[in-house]
Amino acid sequence: MLNGKVIETPIVVLTGAGISAESGLGTFRDLGGLWTQVRLEDVATPEAFIADRHYVQSFYNARRARLRDALPNAAHVALARWERHQDFAGQVTLVTQNVDDLHERGGSPMPLHMHGELLKSRCEKCGTIALVSGDLDDDSTCMACTGTGCLRPHVVWFGEMPLYLEQIDRALRAARTFISIGTSGAVYPAAGFVAQAAGNGACTI
Repeated sequence: MLNGKVIETPIVVLTGAGISAESGLGTFRDLGGLWTQVRLEDVATPEAFIADRHYVQSFYNARRARLRDALPNAAHVALARWERHQDFAGQVTLVTQNVDDLHERGGSPMPLHMHGELLKSRCEKCGTIALVSGDLDDDSTCMACTGTGCLRPHVVWFGEMPLYLEQIDRALRAARTFISIGTSGAVYPAAGFVAQAAGNGACTI
């Protein structure tokens, strides 16, 4: 039971920035959220990266440094424990809009990061995705193609296609329960997941 509702499997859980707020990571649209401090058009679009690579890289370098100091909170740990529960194992699909790695550090085996991952880079020349050990700048070199200055944050920006949509769609079609945690429901396609799940007969929480 959760909130008086019977939990049926398979389950899809969608998380947003709110689940990481207790870990000290800012949300986006709340009062004092990230998009009240900086214009998303200046840091979260391909056009912004073309216009001022240094500024955009600096923005994500700062977020990356803050993330490294953050710790998963009780919500991350509880979800991971739930995913591993013998009654639910293999029947819980965790989808997150977050680019942090707190679900993984909390114990979740394979969250679907539909908006990418902050601690990874993507090469604009060869497409290689790799872990980031430090800051990214114009001197950063791709370990696969040895290109320099071609690495960008592995983050889905506005105007770009989210990741894992086919896998998420399959999970939503099969879901008997859909749970949304810590998201404003303002950004599509994630904002439409609850309606999609409900339309397929899932209980939504």
